[in-house]
Amino acid sequence: MLLSDTAAAPAAASHVIDVSAETFQKEVLEHSLTTPVLLDFWATWCGPCKQLGPILEKLAGDYHGAFRLAKVDVDAQKELAGYFSIRSVPTVILVKDGQLVDGFPGAVPEGQLRQFLAQHGIEPAQPAEPAEVVPPTPEEEVARLRAAVEAAPDDDALKLDLALALARVGETAQARVLIDALPANLGADERARNANVLIANAAWLKDAPDRAALAARVAAAPDDLAARHLLGLRLLADGEFAAALDQFLEMLRQNRDFDDGLPRRALIEAFNVIPDPALVSQYRRNMAAMLF
Repeated sequence: MLLSDTAAAPAAASHVIDVSAETFQKEVLEHSLTTPVLLDFWATWCGPCKQLGPILEKLAGDYHGAFRLAKVDVDAQKELAGYFSIRSVPTVILVKDGQLVDGFPGAVPEGQLRQFLAQHGIEPAQPAEPAEVVPPTPEEEVARLRAAVEAAPDDDALKLDLALALARVGETAQARVLIDALPANLGADERARNANVLIANAAWLKDAPDRAALAARVAAAPDDLAARHLLGLRLLADGEFAAALDQFLEMLRQNRDFDDGLPRRALIEAFNVIPDPALVSQYRRNMAAMLF
């Protein structure tokens, strides 16, 4: 396809196709019932084609799907070229509503092409909004990694990724089994450390009161730092990261030496497992301001 030869932009590529006698009915005639199609009859040996082709492809991108550019190599598609009685290349033909409505032979400048399109009511469309990329849920990530490990059972790095994903969804026993089986070089990996933090947090919460009870305890006794720590861990496990960090930061404000420096450790461990760099950066600054 000429598109590759001319290094056309990716935006144009989605609106440019090669057509043959077999695909002409669907890709040109039927498509033209909803979107105009510009047929470009060209040949590899044709000098003017090499001038006109890149301009047509550029316009296909600039017009964001207001028309489709269908390219026909006359040497490869002699049947189609004969059907349209193509006697010279390049030749451009506009197809709308299943009908041939206009056309011209030879290479013309971009401005004249734009005028030709405008005469037939074809104006640039607004670019399509990029599709929103929805990140996988933690459960979906676990399922994906389980399948990946099953496909590559000797890949220890994948097993470590799975261990961390399992720890994030609370399946800490399975995560621990995977981590314990890792080679020593991966045991010190950041992912292993983060998984161990989540496993340790789950152990803290195993016999702890529920979130509502802990919130009531903290409200009744704001200086109950043990309850505040557990509440922060509950919030962290529930994905309420800012609220969790607020609890740990308040512990640090009240007594940085509580339980052998637990407030600072809780903050640092939370920083390591929270997947929001902007939030972590903000609270790191808050912690530093409080400490120094």
